[in-house]
Amino acid sequence: MNPHNTIDKMRSMRMKTMAELYRRTISENLYGELSTDELMTTLIDAEWEERQRRKIANLIKRADFKQTATVSDIDYHPQRSLDKTTMQRLFSLSFLKNAENVIITGATGVGKSYLGQAIGNQACQMLYKVRYFITARYFDKAKLAQLEGTYPKLLKQLQKTDLLILDDFGLHSMDQAARQLLLDLIEERCSSSSTIICSQVPVSGWHELIGEGTIADAILDRIVYSSHRIELQGESMRKKHGLNQ
Repeated sequence: MNPHNTIDKMRSMRMKTMAELYRRTISENLYGELSTDELMTTLIDAEWEERQRRKIANLIKRADFKQTATVSDIDYHPQRSLDKTTMQRLFSLSFLKNAENVIITGATGVGKSYLGQAIGNQACQMLYKVRYFITARYFDKAKLAQLEGTYPKLLKQLQKTDLLILDDFGLHSMDQAARQLLLDLIEERCSSSSTIICSQVPVSGWHELIGEGTIADAILDRIVYSSHRIELQGESMRKKHGLNQ
């Protein structure tokens, strides 16, 4: 048996991590104490873990998050009114399995975006497909897709996305085109996928924000009544961190 041929075959099958570890095993006499079964397990585990790492990295890249947000860095200061038990339930991602939504509201700077993206990052770690949009930029993207004739394809892609995050919802007024785009999006994902909406505007003001009663009713019926709500309190996190620097 020629081990170099085996290494080349591993590489040709894109088992690069496994091939490199096997090469080191031979050249550096690694794992000499392991049985054949134990060595195979070690090689396969290393390849599998590296592929999982790359898959997670690709999911995070495709999500297009605005910032790196992690579960471990969330601030549970009492002034924020952020219940740790509630957050642990959300981080378990059971809401994704039930196609439920999450609404995060609060004043500017209190950490809505960070919290939404931390949940999104956790979903990527568990191999869910996630997409993040500033709401106004999604509308721009969708309008351009309509002009280019790719709008149905965009909706289909987002329908297959496990978790969609719409940030800065309600920061700009909605015209008729934006209302219809939002309704299309919500209808496409309703009962099959989950959406996180982060907004400075309390839910009680969304009907007026969306405008046109019939469309507003349809959108809110599909989003609000199947949602977990988080209302953040306290001072601006940007201001707080700035003062601590």
